[in-house]
Amino acid sequence: MGIQVESLLEKTKAYKWYKQSAYWIKCVFIGFAILCVALFLFLLYLRSQPLPPPDISATTFLYDDQGNVLDQMDAGEHREKISLQQIPKYLIDATLTAEDRDFFEHHGFSFRGITRALLVNLKQFRVVQGASTITQQLARNLYLSHDRTWSRKAKEAMLTTQLELHFDKKELLEMYFNEIYYGNGAYGIQRAAQEYFRKDAKDLNLSECTFLAGIPRGPSVYSPYQHFQRAKERQRSIIEQMSGMKLITKQQAKEAEQYTLALQPPLPSQKSKASYFRDYVIQTAVNQLGFDEELVRHGGLRIYTTLNTQMQKQAEESLVSQVGRVPNLQGALLSVDAHTGAIKAMVGGKDYQESQFNRVFARRQPGSSFKPIVYLTALEKGIPPTQKIVSAPTAFTYNGETYTPGNFQDIYAQRPITMREAIAKSDNIYAVTTQFQVGIDQEIETARKLGIHSSLNATPSLALGSYEVTPYEMTEAYTTIASSGDHKPLTGITKIVDSFGHVLYQNQPESKQVFSPSSTYVLTSLMRSVFDTGGTGQRVQQMFAHPAAGKTGTTDWDGWLVGYTPDLVTTVWVGFDQNQKLNHNQAKISQHVWGRFMGQATLGKPSKIFAVPSGVKAVYIDDETGKLAHPDQKNARLEYFVAGTEPTEYTEAPESANSEPSLWDRIKKWWSD
Repeated sequence: MGIQVESLLEKTKAYKWYKQSAYWIKCVFIGFAILCVALFLFLLYLRSQPLPPPDISATTFLYDDQGNVLDQMDAGEHREKISLQQIPKYLIDATLTAEDRDFFEHHGFSFRGITRALLVNLKQFRVVQGASTITQQLARNLYLSHDRTWSRKAKEAMLTTQLELHFDKKELLEMYFNEIYYGNGAYGIQRAAQEYFRKDAKDLNLSECTFLAGIPRGPSVYSPYQHFQRAKERQRSIIEQMSGMKLITKQQAKEAEQYTLALQPPLPSQKSKASYFRDYVIQTAVNQLGFDEELVRHGGLRIYTTLNTQMQKQAEESLVSQVGRVPNLQGALLSVDAHTGAIKAMVGGKDYQESQFNRVFARRQPGSSFKPIVYLTALEKGIPPTQKIVSAPTAFTYNGETYTPGNFQDIYAQRPITMREAIAKSDNIYAVTTQFQVGIDQEIETARKLGIHSSLNATPSLALGSYEVTPYEMTEAYTTIASSGDHKPLTGITKIVDSFGHVLYQNQPESKQVFSPSSTYVLTSLMRSVFDTGGTGQRVQQMFAHPAAGKTGTTDWDGWLVGYTPDLVTTVWVGFDQNQKLNHNQAKISQHVWGRFMGQATLGKPSKIFAVPSGVKAVYIDDETGKLAHPDQKNARLEYFVAGTEPTEYTEAPESANSEPSLWDRIKKWWSD
């Protein structure tokens, strides 16, 4: 009986133990299931959440018209993005060997490394050692600081998981190589290759790959410039590990260790070659092309421009050398291709560091440089260049009011003059009279077609350039004239490409024929007289000898010269920022700048003439009468007309010296004797 009771008790205890064990197993199973579901839901949540915008800046490069680097915008972080296909396999293997051997096996975390680091950190009661995978390093570099705190580690773990959920391994590896820091301001392997070896990443050899792969572990500790031997020791360690893992042969390892690295000195800080133009490009990309400014400045773009570096240098030297002679005097120069409107040089002031205001876009009174707009309107309306108007003090009536313009220093021809002489001498009476002939509203319409969009009011002084416009607008207007009436908006950007070579913007040239080639050619012919002896721009002859047309402009505050050759249109403005008046000599500085620049820009280039288009008639005329010259007339002058407006009548033939005297002549001679 006792034995049975004891056996029963034992069975009861076993049953209770069994039930308790089953209960706890059930609890553990349920808990594990809940944990798995929670983890699954958490992963789904992380996968559904977009990653925050990365806190990075990639270097944006500007290139000139020859494909050379013109400027760069990097906010102190020198970075160039490339694709994984451009990264050598040696570099990938060396980096994975040094940083994360299990990269293609794990899902963001190396648990062996975490265990090792956890034991050390618990022993020290603080975070002193990490076991970061490449994905963790990427999360830290993209989104976080490098503080060794538990909160930062928690955020890093979440972001690491998100990265693994959002991107495949190749994408993560490409991002890593483009973002990791290699010291000395070089972010990403492409910039590191340029910084240390002056070559592209794709051209790195095995020795260079293993050398660079060792730097990210401690960019300051393994700095090639500060601790070269230490960096070499780390390189040897990586080479040995790669050899042991059969990633390279022993012979390759030996050659890589013995290879003499051609370490280059640090890249000099990039100095802008065209600061005003760079600002213009940024503003154009943002305001006209719709790009985000942060993307333009720090998005790793490649912006290809029309600027010519040599001409830009010549423009800056020409402006500074002349304007710099007068304290506080400022200036602007804009030069464009006459055929395309492509900007070749832009100078917005004599010193960008002193003033970043780009005076190419400053509104100033153009003075007489506006007159060609009046004359183009007249030529389009069929008024011939031989039309004569008396150059003398004249009072005009407009809307019941009297307007009395005057010539510079009250100098008048006091006789009838032609349009050519009026342009050469910059006669105000001729310009205003012609303006009333064609209509002020028509003059404004001409200005709009040429590319001038500033406010212009229908007042008599408009012909004399009393309303403010910008050098940019004047350049576009004269470019239309120079290109035979074919209007093309000025442009400074040809193409914008992202860091992976995708074309984001490609300039599509626009063109519209707004004036006849015949009218613009005749105007060009007339404006060539400005540079002849006696013209207002005659001093340019001393610096520049190519065929050119243009017009000077002078107000109390501004000095202008806008002119062109068959290939190049250039505008120069000089003046003070604070409404200080110019004297006569200061206003003429614009001519010195223009002549000096155009002389340098065309040096060694063949001289070109302005091609005569169809619809232009060239005839010899008698200057005094404006009629066709007699075949034997010695003082005849060649003049160009829009076909149909040329004179058809001949001037009276001069009497021949050999002709017989008339009866009346003989009587007069007899009487006088």
